[in-house]
Amino acid sequence: MNNNNIYGGGGKRGAVSSMDFYRRVPKDLTEATSLGAFMSLCAIAVMGVLFLSETIAFARTAIETSIALDENDQPQIRLNFNITLMDLHCDYVSVDVWDTLGTNRQNVTKNVEKWQLDESGQRRIFSGRNREQRQVVHEEHEESLEELHEDGEQAVELTNDNFQDFLKNFDMAFIDMYAPWCIWCQRLHPTWEKFAEEVHKLHMPIGVGKVNCVIEAQLCKDLRIMAFPTLRWYKSGEAILPDYSMDRTVDALTGYAKRKLEMEQKYKDWESKSAEGGDVPRPNAGASRPAHPGCQVSGHLMVNRVPGNFHIEAKSVNHNLNAAMTNLTHRVNHLSFGEPITKLLPHMENTPFMRKVKRVLKQVPDEHKQFNPMDDKVYATSKFHQAFHHYIKVVSTHLNMGSSAQSENDVNSLVVYQMLEQSKVVYYDDVNVPEARFSYDMSPMSVVVQKEGRKWYDYMTSLCAIIGGTFTTLGLIDATLYKVFKPKKL
Repeated sequence: MNNNNIYGGGGKRGAVSSMDFYRRVPKDLTEATSLGAFMSLCAIAVMGVLFLSETIAFARTAIETSIALDENDQPQIRLNFNITLMDLHCDYVSVDVWDTLGTNRQNVTKNVEKWQLDESGQRRIFSGRNREQRQVVHEEHEESLEELHEDGEQAVELTNDNFQDFLKNFDMAFIDMYAPWCIWCQRLHPTWEKFAEEVHKLHMPIGVGKVNCVIEAQLCKDLRIMAFPTLRWYKSGEAILPDYSMDRTVDALTGYAKRKLEMEQKYKDWESKSAEGGDVPRPNAGASRPAHPGCQVSGHLMVNRVPGNFHIEAKSVNHNLNAAMTNLTHRVNHLSFGEPITKLLPHMENTPFMRKVKRVLKQVPDEHKQFNPMDDKVYATSKFHQAFHHYIKVVSTHLNMGSSAQSENDVNSLVVYQMLEQSKVVYYDDVNVPEARFSYDMSPMSVVVQKEGRKWYDYMTSLCAIIGGTFTTLGLIDATLYKVFKPKKL
């Protein structure tokens, strides 16, 4: 048979066949050897191992990070906080916000709650939504304090030496703790003297006194006077808390004293009737309520995406704070930016958004979960006139755990905010009231964390390379060994 007819034909067909990249070698021109068979088995084994390795690598994905310009166009960001003040009463806690755009909000009330704490740190009394403090009514008098003192002082000036003796002499006492520089104390002085004269006029069995906390600083420190003026009721030598916080007029003070006396009389009548065997309800004798100064303040703020701070400060519209007794030791129970995704209430755990959050975060390494690094940390100050200031860098983080281009609405995409924080103790002058400050700064760059896998065409290219490379390499080895070990003709 003509070879042209077999392998290419003639004419135009032969011209096409001349372009054949895969030309055939007649079988009778090839030779099978044991070495060739061995190398073929080796090639199959090597390609099988490489195939398996490449397939496993193709099936796996890697987490990669990159930095990009933050394109978030929202003007504000949510700031979530839950902070416990160890030694500051809720009445004096104020949350203020300031930023570089000129925002200066004092005593923010929206979305902020306060809880009064007991000695063990447990929430005891709900102080309600943070609200504007009611300004108490002060009374104006025609007579000056000097004119009221012309016939003698009815309010006894107390010192560390006679304070306990005064409480022993009176079964019940009402005492004003003041500072001469305090504007509210200056307005109260004539009213307090007139109240003392009214008590004397009505023959009420009450001792009315006053303590100058500038002169008697140690006495006021022992009594834990945190603000001026502090009006405190005593019974049998013990303070009855909480302190008086109503209007500062003669009628209001006199009415308060009368109610205290009435409760005491009802209690005595109950004791006598009980001793006679009567079954009567026990009245409230005006016993002191535990008044631990701890306060838990929590909520969220909408802040501008510019450098700023929010700070927790001790202030009051009816008092001047005692800087020498203001302790801003605090515990950060939670602090984060963006939508809350940790430490949620039970009814918020099973929302569609939280299911998405759990699904995405399960795939993210721990080093990219710095959402709340300050949680459960205590920042204690060992002395007065100092407080912790915290400096926080907020970084927008885009988590893309899908295999295609992502958007914020994608089920595998999530935008969260990581934090980098530093804290240090700041020292204050003796006359300044310290504050716990949280300064924040939004980073202009964002971190992109995404799942990266190999493309299918990359996988196919690798498989072709394995086939071609293995076949060629082992073919060269086979040819070399064949020439070395080929029997020489005599």
